Amino acid sequence: MTNAIATLEQQVRETLEELRPALQMDGGDVEFVGIDGSVVQVRLLGACGGCPMATMTLVGFVEERLKQRVPEVRQVVSV
Repeated sequence: MTNAIATLEQQVRETLEELRPALQMDGGDVEFVGIDGSVVQVRLLGACGGCPMATMTLVGFVEERLKQRVPEVRQVVSV
């Protein structure tokens, strides 16, 4: 793993850790799966996994915050 990729992954992981308490308050959670170029792969867990609002949570909350804090991120997808 190159240094740039390791740094990017660390920034993504740190940002996800900051977001987790908000998701956990509603019985959900997020797990980092990987990065493919500028696309971050996550898994929504708990209440978030089967919630009808999961897409809004993923794009409107998780993706938006990651893009703000880690400009290299272009998209977040659930796997």
